[in-house]
Amino acid sequence: GGFPAVALAPTDALKHASRREGVTLFMLLLASFQVLLCRYSGQSDIRVGVPVASRNRAECERLIGFFVNTQVLKTEVNGAQTVSELLRQVKHTAMQAQAYQDLPYEQLVEALQPERSLSHNPLFQVMFNHQVQGPAQADQGAGTGLRVEALTWDNHAAPFDLNLDTFEDDQRLWASMTYAVDLFDAATVEAMAAHWRNLLEAFSNSPHVRIDD
Repeated sequence: GGFPAVALAPTDALKHASRREGVTLFMLLLASFQVLLCRYSGQSDIRVGVPVASRNRAECERLIGFFVNTQVLKTEVNGAQTVSELLRQVKHTAMQAQAYQDLPYEQLVEALQPERSLSHNPLFQVMFNHQVQGPAQADQGAGTGLRVEALTWDNHAAPFDLNLDTFEDDQRLWASMTYAVDLFDAATVEAMAAHWRNLLEAFSNSPHVRIDD
């Protein structure tokens, strides 16, 4: 299941908060999402899967194909931490993970040997994917005779328990959630989205407030 993307406001405040805290917008969104998952699950050890492009070698840049790998980013959400302290933890984790982005997810699962079940994905059950569309992308193919067009993919399959997709351009930030209908209903996910927006406002305006507050 899923519901249409909604605008998250105020985008400028989120970008300003990211610059103020020395993190990327991706890191801020991930940290706030992990706090949301902590609140709903009652667990402090929050692991979220994040897709990475895996095109960090020059010979791959011009190849057409699927190079995406999956990383698992873990955060220990401590209610006594401030928003700023949590963001520093998430930044540290993301930077460490970047150094090992070529490690195949399948190899990680094989090395850790978690308890396997056909009912859920190993290591993580929630995915977060942040996509950035810069103004230059609209002009791709200009002067080459190529025509580039974005296609809308109306896909409502949920390979994970919960999937958060965010889309950033130079003006707005959009988000969409896809969820397993045997675990959630639309009203629950819409409430989660509203609570996440509340957290985003706090992350934008209250860097020194404790997570518990």
